[in-house]
Formats: sequence, C-alpha cells, structure tokens
Amino acid sequence: MFDKLTEVEKRFDEVNKMICEPDILNDQEQYKKLMREIKRLTPVVEKFREYKKAKSANEESRSLLDEGGLEPDFAEMVKTELETSREDMERISEELKILLLPRDPNDDKNVIIEIRGGAGGEESALFAGVLYRMYSMYAQAKGFKTETLNSNETGLGGFKEISFSVEGDGAFSRFKFESGVHRVQRVPETESQGRIHTSTVTVAVLPEAEDVDFEINEKDLEIDTFRSSGAGGQHINKTSSAIRITHLPTGTVVECQDERSQHKNKEKAMKVLRSRLYDAEKAKHDAEIAGERKAQVGTGDRSERIRTYNYPQGRVSDHRIGLTLYKLEQILNGDLDELIDALITADTAEKLKARSEE
Repeated sequence: MFDKLTEVEKRFDEVNKMICEPDILNDQEQYKKLMREIKRLTPVVEKFREYKKAKSANEESRSLLDEGGLEPDFAEMVKTELETSREDMERISEELKILLLPRDPNDDKNVIIEIRGGAGGEESALFAGVLYRMYSMYAQAKGFKTETLNSNETGLGGFKEISFSVEGDGAFSRFKFESGVHRVQRVPETESQGRIHTSTVTVAVLPEAEDVDFEINEKDLEIDTFRSSGAGGQHINKTSSAIRITHLPTGTVVECQDERSQHKNKEKAMKVLRSRLYDAEKAKHDAEIAGERKAQVGTGDRSERIRTYNYPQGRVSDHRIGLTLYKLEQILNGDLDELIDALITADTAEKLKARSEE
C-alpha cells in the first residue's frame, strides 16, 4: 500500500508543477483535466503526509526510549507520545485503505433521474410527485441545479412519469443508491374507510453520459415529432414540437415535450437517450464482474424493492441496510443526508470486505 502511496504523491507533485507551465495554462481542456486530477489526489496525499508525520514522531519517541538515561517524568511523556503516534498510525492507515479503494468513475458526474408510477394507480402517481419534490429539495440544499427533461402529469397533480437532470460536482455519488422500487404505505385522500394502501414508484438514476462516453450513430435513430399534450389531453401548443427518439438497435424510446422549441426537446431527449444507453452498457459490464457485484449495497436493479415510506408510523425503512428512521416528514422535505451517508458507509464496508477476501 505504501509503495502505491509514494507513487501517488510523486504524481501529485508532478501535476502541481505541470499546471504552472504556460502551455498548460493556455490549453483550457488540459488545464481542467489536470485540476480534476489534483482534486482527486489531494485527500490521499494529505492523509499520507499525515501518516508520515505520525510515523516520524513514533520513530523519534522509540529512539529516545531505546537510548535510555531519560528523567522519569520525561520518559513518561515520551512513552505517551509513542502510544499516541502508534494509535494515529493505525487510524490513518485504515483511512488510507478507504481512500485507495477504486473510485466509481461516474461519482463526479451529473445525473438524470427518472421516476415512474408503479402499482397503485393515481396514488402511485401522486407519490411519484412527492419523490420528485423530495429529490429537488435535496438537490437544492446541496447547491445542485435541476432541470425537468420530460413529464407526464395526471389530473390530480401526480406524475405517471417524470425525468429531470441534476447538475453539480459529485451529484451521482449522492443519488446513485436511489435506483429501485420505492414503496409507500398511507391512507389516500379518496379512501373513505381510512384503510392503508400500498403503492410503488420506480426510480432510475443514470450518470449523465457525455459524447466521449457513448457515441450514437445517427443512422440508428428514428426521430418522430408530435404535438405536446398536458394533463387530460389538453394541447400545450399547436405545433409539433414534441420529440420521440427510438434507438433502433436496442428499441430504447425517449420522449421530450417540456419545451416549446423542437430543437430544445431534441437536445434534452438525446441527453436522456445517451445516458440510458450508457447505463445499460455499464450494467452489462458490472454484471460481468462478480467481485464488483459482491461489493455493492443492492444491485441497482430497478425491480429491487429498496425502501418503504410508512405514513401512519412516520417511518422510512431502507431494506438494503436494515436502517429505519422515524423522521418521514423531514426526509420527504429533502433531509436525505443521514440515509445517503449510511448507504455510502455500508457500500464502503462491503468493498473493504471484498478486497480483504481477494
């Protein structure tokens, strides 16, 4: 591990010198790329230097004790320093193991979130709206920017489906564990007997693919235009500005009708299509790597039931890690950090365990 850390530190120093060179300063793309690398390496290098400092203090204390002839009070102080530095080395060593775990290459990316009503009809569509609001509020609290890409509203203000993008540094790392089936248990407003109904909503979280990630051949696309329509079939406008794109090799279909401009709708639809195809390729690749599957909290499968929101008990339960929180209202108002941090911690623990078994 420490040989690898020495190499990381050496690379960090090299990159820091490179970004000061005139050629690099004049090349914005290269400069941004190197700055991203510095950002990624900084926490590892800082922690490694902290370890080396503790190691140096430990060796110095050991050397003083080995030489002997110390005053009793001073010897006691040196022994305390020896023990403290040893504990620091152990703690920092464990932190370095986590920092050296392979990073998800998508963690820093923007995301596209797709929410679809499942079992439960109108009640499911209404809860899809609740989840959309929850994620939007969480994104806002994190300083991320959201933009609706496509939506299909119901008459009562819910969504049969809605897709939106979340832009910001590390967006995917915060949302990636939300893929799956979300179950809600509550008494619908239309229920006269006061019975609790169970409905489901499906969430898909896709890392936003860039052109360099996934190339799409224009010949593989079938593009149709149609009139945008809102709830109840009401026409939003009278021109055919809505776009439907079909990727013929995979049969993937994407629609976008939120903008009045056909060009903007096509742009948004392509963004979703590219990300869906990239996500499918990523899932296929992950499935081929047994170790990677073993070291994940949940599979990210959209058919996997991941969480239950129980209104009568004010409880939210995440079934993957056995976590139950009695703060339903706060969570639905975007207070997701406790849940997400617990999922990240569990995922890290699984990866460390998988690595130790290799």
